Amino acid sequence: MHDYDDGDDAPTATVESQILKLRPPQRTQAEIATGEAQIVQNIKDVRYIVREYPAEVVVRKYLTGKDSDQNEIYVPDYQRDLIWPQKNQSRFIESVLIGIPIPFLFVADISEKEDPDNSGRLEIVDGVQRIRTLVEFMSGQLVLSDLERLKSLNGFTFFDLHPSRQRRFKRSTLRLIELTETVTEDVRRDMFDRINSGSVGLEAVEVRRGVEGGPFVDLTTELAKDPLLHQLAPISESQRKRFEYEELITRFFAFSDRYEQFGTGSEGKVVKDFLLSYVRDMNAQINATGSVAADMTAEWKNMLAFVAKNFPNGFIKTGRGRRVPRVRFEAISVGTNLALRDGGVISADKISHWMESDEFKKWTTSDSSNNRTNLRGRIDFVKNKLLGK
Repeated sequence: MHDYDDGDDAPTATVESQILKLRPPQRTQAEIATGEAQIVQNIKDVRYIVREYPAEVVVRKYLTGKDSDQNEIYVPDYQRDLIWPQKNQSRFIESVLIGIPIPFLFVADISEKEDPDNSGRLEIVDGVQRIRTLVEFMSGQLVLSDLERLKSLNGFTFFDLHPSRQRRFKRSTLRLIELTETVTEDVRRDMFDRINSGSVGLEAVEVRRGVEGGPFVDLTTELAKDPLLHQLAPISESQRKRFEYEELITRFFAFSDRYEQFGTGSEGKVVKDFLLSYVRDMNAQINATGSVAADMTAEWKNMLAFVAKNFPNGFIKTGRGRRVPRVRFEAISVGTNLALRDGGVISADKISHWMESDEFKKWTTSDSSNNRTNLRGRIDFVKNKLLGK
């Protein structure tokens, strides 16, 4: 006789009973051992220190030396394009003002072995938007809007707050998980991807590939395989998997054709929207005219050949900490392409000299890398230098 009386069919087992029920393994001992070994092999040795800083200190560490790319807390290249809209920024400031706990920020201590030029600096792994928002607000640039709990503060800047509230805000504590110098760049990037995983965590290039697949996207995929590109602009395996080469190629064509229009169209100053609009247009053009893709390929290859011949380090940042920041790639690739398009006499003999200049470093290290002035400035700088202007 059954120990239940709700009919002939046994009831569906509860979640609790399934969890507590012991059952024999469904895999062989060899399969289980292989799975366990793989887990052990991939366990990351992530050591960290928990620190607490007042907001004022975090902002100072972020701003001091930023223009020369020497600030203690800095934004890595793979996050420089991320920008919160004003509504999100205001909501974050509201949370700080009313004392809602703020999630941990993740930063990483850069080791001497990995990057001697940046040793001891703290790379932001997760928290770029929160730190940037604090900077915008405490400098008086952010005007609060769309506040729900503090509606009377809509339209306020930091300096509109009562002086005592300004002092208390500056003392607001931020908790940082500081990854020690033993944590490698690949692990940091993997952490960033996982922290920001999910439908809203996709890179802009991944979104474009998903919603705007077509001949232009196919073209960037093919050009991304070029060995010369890999030689001139080496990137990590994690970047490659996130379509960083395809992103760089898309920026090359979009800014070569429309950099002067950036920030003036319906997409505004949001780079991902600007690029998405360009991809849509180019998909249509290539579909309509078969020769467009061939012409674009030829222009790309001419630019790469010129860079390989005349730029001693290709697109790589000089010094012992050799990297390929997007801003540097854009300046060199697009500036070179526009100079070649101009058809004038190219002045390549002084490239090494002006690439080491403070002016070039200023254009290619600024954190506000994709405001309209900086974009045009760095591209025009390279183009004009190559044209002897």
